[in-house]
Amino acid sequence: MKKRVSLTFPRNVVQMPVTYKLAKEFNIAANIIRAQVAPNQVGKLVVELSGDIDQLEEAIDWMKSNNIGVALTTGEIAIDADICVHCGLCTGVCPTESLTLNPVTYQLEFRQQSCIVCEQCVPTCPVQAITTNLEVIW
Repeated sequence: MKKRVSLTFPRNVVQMPVTYKLAKEFNIAANIIRAQVAPNQVGKLVVELSGDIDQLEEAIDWMKSNNIGVALTTGEIAIDADICVHCGLCTGVCPTESLTLNPVTYQLEFRQQSCIVCEQCVPTCPVQAITTNLEVIW
């Protein structure tokens, strides 16, 4: 089974070798989609976890017990067309080119089927028109 989750690490936990522990203790593969981790700062990882359903649940419980915030990503990026100003900043960070500017109309176009929900576009948007759907587990 696979689950895409967003992990938030408090400052005192950011040095913990979480992906190693997931592999060694829970037999969970962690594919890192996006990482923002620095010493003495709140860290954030977007990872796809793969493994047995029971082991995934145990691993999530272990992360919660270590004060790591866990949110399940439902796999969708949403763009509010009423807020978007079509500046194109998000297109520069999109690794799959799911976000592009139409060369004729200069309007933002989004191809959801190629989006991997890496969330790199979310903090890039200056008007906060881009969001992800998250279900908070903890």
